[in-house]
Amino acid sequence: MTIPITLLYVPADQPNTVDKALASAADVVIIDLEDAVTPERKELARDGLLRMVEGAGDRQMQVRVNAANTPWSEADLAIVATLPTAVGARLPKMVDPDQVRRIADSAGGRRLHLLVESALGVERAFALATAHPLVASISLGEADLRSDLGLTSGRGLLWARSRIVNAARAAGLPAPTMSVYANVSDLVGLASSCAEGRELGFLGRTAIHPRQLETIAASFRPTDAEVTAARAVLAAVASATESGRGALALEDGAFLDVAMVEGARKTLALAERS
Repeated sequence: MTIPITLLYVPADQPNTVDKALASAADVVIIDLEDAVTPERKELARDGLLRMVEGAGDRQMQVRVNAANTPWSEADLAIVATLPTAVGARLPKMVDPDQVRRIADSAGGRRLHLLVESALGVERAFALATAHPLVASISLGEADLRSDLGLTSGRGLLWARSRIVNAARAAGLPAPTMSVYANVSDLVGLASSCAEGRELGFLGRTAIHPRQLETIAASFRPTDAEVTAARAVLAAVASATESGRGALALEDGAFLDVAMVEGARKTLALAERS
């Protein structure tokens, strides 16, 4: 399976827009029943979901349902349970590990992608990430989190971002994807924000418009120098294995550990997908 770097949200009540999203370069299309759909159109969006999914072939997809404390959650989860199991469920505003387990038991074996969007959710990040084997990822929903924390700038999210990266790693999950960048016209700002997220350990990002996809993909693409360094690491491993040496070191004398080797493999995998 391709390492997902670009994930594109699309409103579930707009079939033509969904079709365009499915034809886009996004690694994953997230059909949204939540924020992108007004209350009076929730039922309409839900009713058209099966048709949209059935026409998408083997496209990587997720469906974001409405949060558990809303009147639409139960019906959303019921329709998602009827979809092919390859379609993941994106669960917003998660705070309760027991709730994750209940949803997993009724989700038809599909992968669950958790969104943490509150102070309580951040505090429980590791418990949420390890709540059930079907949990496939955990990430932040930063707009609601900023509101919950009363933040006036993105700087206040630094700890929460690092917390979610650490929780994902500790739980054995993939690195989290970044939250959406709301200004779809500001590609320079998007690239700068992606670079900051990459430094913190994020990998990939959700988008709300196709024009953001290439900037996101380029921001997380390994540089030539990173690819060269990764190849040197794996070459050193191969050389040591062939010669029977136990200690692994690069030409500059730096000794390698398991984490560095794993990182090199991830770098080359990302480079190959590009």
